[in-house]
Amino acid sequence: MPQLPASDHTDGTRFFNPPAICPEGTQPARLRRLAILQWQWNRPKSDWPAWIENPPPTGDPQALPAPDTVQLTFIGHSTFLIRLPRPDGTALTILTDPIFSQRCSPLPFIGPKRVRAPGRRLADLPRIDIVLVSHAHYDHMDLPSLRAIARRGDNPLVVTPLANAHFMRRTGLKRIMELDWWQAVTTGGIHITCTPARHGAARTPFDHNTSLWGGFMLQDEAGHQLFFAGDTADGRHWRLIRQRLGAPDIALLPIGAYEPRALMERVHTTPEEALSGLRQLGARHGIGMHFGTFRLTDEPMDEPVQRLAKAVRDAGLPPDTMGIMAHGACRDIAWDQPGDA
Repeated sequence: MPQLPASDHTDGTRFFNPPAICPEGTQPARLRRLAILQWQWNRPKSDWPAWIENPPPTGDPQALPAPDTVQLTFIGHSTFLIRLPRPDGTALTILTDPIFSQRCSPLPFIGPKRVRAPGRRLADLPRIDIVLVSHAHYDHMDLPSLRAIARRGDNPLVVTPLANAHFMRRTGLKRIMELDWWQAVTTGGIHITCTPARHGAARTPFDHNTSLWGGFMLQDEAGHQLFFAGDTADGRHWRLIRQRLGAPDIALLPIGAYEPRALMERVHTTPEEALSGLRQLGARHGIGMHFGTFRLTDEPMDEPVQRLAKAVRDAGLPPDTMGIMAHGACRDIAWDQPGDA
């Protein structure tokens, strides 16, 4: 096992969530694996449909975003196409945690299967400049999708947390940059900072937390900020991110895969926790993700969206404070009026 750089979130061989993020620590690995196996054995019957058709896509991800906006296309799960206008009349194109495969699994014939198609086909997307990969779990780091991106010939820069590049080196992607929490890179007029998340990572039973997880804060040359949380539980990192990087204008936050709560509370947020995270970040507008594509956990398929809408109402906030985008929807969102399309 390679030696990892010294920090407050690694013991030299494995990463962990430090007390600054989750003071209660993490459940011992053996006990957690046993609990997960017991849960998998006794899971309730799914009420998810075998397949659901997406609504007709709206907007055009090939069109240049309007000035003073960010263009977002929701492809599904945690995959967004982000386009930022440049002064020269072009756009910088960023793809987050791309997964276009039928399953998020090490094997093509078993594991969580899509209940809906990607909102947009990879072939229909414009040239990709940057790919953000938040961590090594199969529903976020999908190697077949990364290989397909490499075959397109776009030659994007892949930005990912520490110790993830070795998974991706055989995909054909040539430019892969690893960042620790709070490290940053500036490319194409965008400043990308890797941010903490309360989560974990593994691709086999033997590499638990040997690679780092995180989110990304994107800042353009005008100072506008968009936050992509990756995959995370609730924690103190929301406030830490705001304190160190400032409040984002727009935040993309996970709202699904939270039941059974006893197992998922340390890795995934509920919709209510996602809204709380939005407020702690100080973001003006939030968009939910990580729902309605793969049945990873036990909550009903429509519950995350319904609970999020109720949480916004119960908090007395305007309805567009945080919501979702339809699968396949493409919108130009003004930085100063982030709720408007």
